[in-house]
Amino acid sequence: MQKTNFSRLTYQFNNLLFGFLSETWKSKSIGLISVLTGYFLFANFITKFISEGKNELIMVPIIIFFIEIIIRIKPSSNSRFYYLWSVVDKIRIGAIYAVILEAFKLGS
Repeated sequence: MQKTNFSRLTYQFNNLLFGFLSETWKSKSIGLISVLTGYFLFANFITKFISEGKNELIMVPIIIFFIEIIIRIKPSSNSRFYYLWSVVDKIRIGAIYAVILEAFKLGS
């Protein structure tokens, strides 16, 4: 098949959407466990702070700061720390999902 701009675009699009299917079972399961762990930890964390009703003004900027740090320190894919960063990033994704789901539950 000839490498045209359209074929490159469709290959990149398919890799973006379905690239996780070509990964190993180990990376898929660790990714899923990381997302669920992030969801579990932050769902409990948010519930605790909602029930107490204090320290929201301090904790929210700290959480946002840590999330931004995780996003900005992405190492190259050749680095030794890339796999660890990937796990921490998936925990972050689960945490953000927990925050959004809790906001929908509260109706805000």
